[in-house]
Amino acid sequence: MISKANLRKIVYRLKRLYPPIKTSLNYRNPFELLIATILSAQCTDARVNIVTKTLFKEYRTPEDFSSANTKKLKSIIRPTGYYHSKAKYIKEASKIIVRSFGSRVPDTMEGLLQLPGVGRKTANIILSVAYNKTEGIAVDTHVKRLSKRLGLTQSDNPDKIEEDLMTITPKALWNKIAILLILHGRNVCYARKPRCADCILNDVCPSAFSY
Repeated sequence: MISKANLRKIVYRLKRLYPPIKTSLNYRNPFELLIATILSAQCTDARVNIVTKTLFKEYRTPEDFSSANTKKLKSIIRPTGYYHSKAKYIKEASKIIVRSFGSRVPDTMEGLLQLPGVGRKTANIILSVAYNKTEGIAVDTHVKRLSKRLGLTQSDNPDKIEEDLMTITPKALWNKIAILLILHGRNVCYARKPRCADCILNDVCPSAFSY
């Protein structure tokens, strides 16, 4: 495992490299963020933003999505991939939000995990971005890949990776480290051909010269 001193270097350098950002998804309220995050699974945020521009004109509230025509909903979200499952998750989650939470997206981990299509990653994003609450660290494919390469974890399991990151990272940085690793994964530390020679972390990354 990486030392806490090197972890501080990683966070400090990435914070200098990337401007403050919470999410690149476009949304106006917690419910829209929830829908956009569900759609972002196995899809780029840029494509999701194109789709939700149309989607949120057609449907605005949990009630709208609950009663949405499934065929029409699928046709709108189809470009995000896995649209059959995503349409089902969105409709069922909307119904639960209306029925059990008074049409308001829950603001607790326990409540969010009751919604279909919502795991800890999505729940952490909603809590952090929409409600400014910190209960964990969102582990997406970028966070998973960079955490392993940087020696922040030895696991491939997202839950264990989250646990490892929470153990070595001060809680005040839990929200920041996730988005910083995501941005660095998108811009430098690619899955197939990481730009190690250009990376500001190559002197503290145990994987830097193995690619």
